[in-house]
Formats: sequence, C-alpha cells, structure tokens
Amino acid sequence: QVQLVESGGGLVQAGGSLRLSCAASGLTFSSVAMGWFRQAPGKEREFVAGISWSGALTRYAGSVKGRFTISRENAKNTAYLQMNSLKPEDTAVYYCAASTVAWTSRADEYGSWGQGTQVTVSS
Repeated sequence: QVQLVESGGGLVQAGGSLRLSCAASGLTFSSVAMGWFRQAPGKEREFVAGISWSGALTRYAGSVKGRFTISRENAKNTAYLQMNSLKPEDTAVYYCAASTVAWTSRADEYGSWGQGTQVTVSS
C-alpha cells in the first residue's frame, strides 16, 4: 500500500531553517504530484506548497512564498520542503501528500497522506 513518511521536523528559533523530507513507497512516485500541508492547533489544515510530477512546476501559499522551497528527487522517491526564515506562526504539524490529479492547493485532490511531523518555531 502507499506509504508516505515525513521527517525533519523539530524545534527551531525564529529566523532559523528546517528541511522536511517525505519518503514515498507503494506508488509510482514519478507519476504523482506532491504537496505539503500544515495544521496548527485549533486551525484547519492549509496548503503550503505543491510540485508537479517532474518537479518543473511549483506553487506556494502566499504566507510562505519566498521563504519555503518545495523540491523532489524522483530517483529517491522523496519530496522535500526547505523552510527558511521561520516564524512562530509557521508552528504546525506538517503533512506531505500525493495526488494523481495535479499539484493543486485543494486537499481533497490528494489521495494519500503521511502522518505528519511537528514543526515548532520559538520566538
């Protein structure tokens, strides 16, 4: 079955950086778009970034554009989220997801999800 496993979360000070990884198995990785979402306590899950099958196309939420970079290595079945200039409001559980539709911002178009990794940014 499809399995997505996130790693790389942790505690970081404001202004710092983290790189999240999402290791995929049980699917043809180069045929799916990948996305990152996050959910803060008491808030709904929100789109962060998406990347196309080849990696040539990306999209970002306005709140992270210019600070976060999504990428992928199809040979390693892995997607990444490089997060720079982190802010306390970036604190959330971060989820990676796979879509056979497109690198959309719509959570309901992603069919497979990881269990999430906690990112905490202290002020």
